[in-house]
Amino acid sequence: MKTKLLLLVVVVIAIAGFFIADLDHYFSLAGARALQGEVLVWRTEQPLLLAAIMFVVYVAIAALSLPGAAVMTLLVGASFGLGWGLLIVSFASSLGATLAFLMTRYILRDSVQARFGERLQTVNDGVERDGMFYLFSLRLVPVFPFFLINMLMGLTPIKTRQFYWVSQLGMLPGTVIFVNAGSQLSELNSLSGILSPMLLASFALLGVFPFIAKWLLAVIKARRIYAAWQRPAKFDRNLIVIGAGAAGLVSSYIGAAVKAKVTLIESHKMGGDCLNYGCVPSKALIKTAKVINQQRHGKAYGLPGEIPSFDFRVVMARIKAVIAHIEPHDSIARYTDLGVEVIEGYAKLLDPWTVEITLNNGGSQRLTARAIIIAAGAQPAVPPLPGLDDVDYLTSDTLWDALADQSEPPKRLVVLGGGPIGCELAQAFARLGSAVTQVEMLPRVMMREDEEVAAAVTESLTADGVTVLTNTKALRCEQTGGLKQLIVLNAHGEEEAIVFDTLICAVGRSARLTGYGLETLGIDTARTVKTNDYLETIYPNILAAGDVAGPYQFTHVAAHQAWYAAVNGLFGGFKKFKADYSVIPWVTYVDPEVARVGLSEAEATEQGIAYEVSRYGIDDLDRAICDSHAVGFIKVLTVPGKDTILGVCIMGAQAGELLAEYVLAMKHGLGLKKILGTIHSYPSMAEANKYVAGEWQKSHAPEWAYKYLVAFHRWRRG
Repeated sequence: MKTKLLLLVVVVIAIAGFFIADLDHYFSLAGARALQGEVLVWRTEQPLLLAAIMFVVYVAIAALSLPGAAVMTLLVGASFGLGWGLLIVSFASSLGATLAFLMTRYILRDSVQARFGERLQTVNDGVERDGMFYLFSLRLVPVFPFFLINMLMGLTPIKTRQFYWVSQLGMLPGTVIFVNAGSQLSELNSLSGILSPMLLASFALLGVFPFIAKWLLAVIKARRIYAAWQRPAKFDRNLIVIGAGAAGLVSSYIGAAVKAKVTLIESHKMGGDCLNYGCVPSKALIKTAKVINQQRHGKAYGLPGEIPSFDFRVVMARIKAVIAHIEPHDSIARYTDLGVEVIEGYAKLLDPWTVEITLNNGGSQRLTARAIIIAAGAQPAVPPLPGLDDVDYLTSDTLWDALADQSEPPKRLVVLGGGPIGCELAQAFARLGSAVTQVEMLPRVMMREDEEVAAAVTESLTADGVTVLTNTKALRCEQTGGLKQLIVLNAHGEEEAIVFDTLICAVGRSARLTGYGLETLGIDTARTVKTNDYLETIYPNILAAGDVAGPYQFTHVAAHQAWYAAVNGLFGGFKKFKADYSVIPWVTYVDPEVARVGLSEAEATEQGIAYEVSRYGIDDLDRAICDSHAVGFIKVLTVPGKDTILGVCIMGAQAGELLAEYVLAMKHGLGLKKILGTIHSYPSMAEANKYVAGEWQKSHAPEWAYKYLVAFHRWRRG
């Protein structure tokens, strides 16, 4: 810090000395003309010394952002002509600009990024991606003050060597004109005599050139990719969407809404995994389990606690009824009415524009489209455990049909996996009466959450009767004497057998990537369909959205991506939009719920992001006490000294609902002060959001002001 301050003082003294000594006079047109004769004498007698002096002076002017660089360029041109003058000015200006860039970076960048880092993130990302294009364009247009460009670029992540050589090239056209104009120095009355309106317009066109060049490179790259394929003369559809889950349905809806001709292809069930196997049935099961748990703990509500009897087949029938009630929202009839053609069958890409459909009712059909969206979703990942296929394992997809006809839930259930799906299913079945053992090979469940959240979830699962085994690796499945067993390597490094009746694999989900012809087209499908920021594959007209594209496997993210995929697919030739993942919420529906948006403490620490924590215990909230749900907390991460929200974690009843206020605040740049100043209904769970904002306010109250307030009120009392 002392070194930075010393350097800043030296720079300020040098600039002040320049003006105090009236040196700026020599760098006006009149001053340069007065010096011209003397300089020409030096040019004849000691050209190398003159060149060295001019080089050093020019570097100093550019480095200290002093006025007179343009006049100095004219003087060098008048003294050495175009050839040598261009050589001197080109390298001196670039070196001086780089020194100004480095001084700004050294003195200011860290403090500016620390103070405004979140607001500058978009700028930083843009500079890292396209910084050379921006800089080159600005350098080509002399109307932009170069000293400002030097300083502003010093605050960004652009690399020094890139700054130097781009500056060297970008300033070259203007340097040529100014050096060449130096031969007319004695006749010039103002710089406007050099930069005529026509010349400035020419420079402005030059400034646009890098972006035109970038566009041309993209066009050339696309043509190379498409070179191996024969493009149809015309297209049957504007848009073909493969997959009728959240991403596919929303993409189709948007296409139809803007009057495009859209075909949606689905091989199985409309609504995808969420409606049929994931979000909807699991939440219906969780609700039933929660009601049973409340009956079991009736004393908490002044009622007799009892273990209810029920028919599990009726529970599963209710789940199917819930699905059936929601199905019309995603049905073929609805989307047909919206203007979408829905075809039931398996789709395969033959080339970048042609899709072959193997129809479910027999036969096949081929369609061409200007744009194609892959929205094939994901499927449960199954670990390669020896003997697994012999024990009739279930997944989060298959359990609904497999258990539908059982009068009781599984007596002994093993849930393999400690992620959100595993935890939700383990708790629900434990509450329904199953003896549940949850096996997780990592040190804790819910590894994406902070340790305190994982510990609280483990405590909740254990309280409901789940045996949670962490640091436990599944080795194989066996059947001995009619008993099914999972053999694990436990936390002590010993093999252990866990007897079960039913095993559910809940170790995550993997994108559906095979059978769509993507490999034939050369599209990267290592783990997901690889896309750029616009959700385009290597073929700009083939896009991907939802679980098949990543990076998040949430229904709401799939729907969010669908907008970008549809709009970019239909209108990308005119305007493209980058998918925005800046504010992504997610909820795990264990009881109490876990909801999060933005950074966790672990992520902030890992990324080196400074933060403060404001915390409010929901056990103190009136509504939570009334509902006998007085457990959990809200934790908000903020920028040090500010109310700017970096991340929020909520654990408690209705956490998913409470989170929405923070998602809105983060999306629109609202801080905790705005939440504190908002009226919340009483008594409501949402008051917790206001109270945690109040905790932040109390911790940032100016202590010194309280002393004056005490004195003020004492004075008012007389």
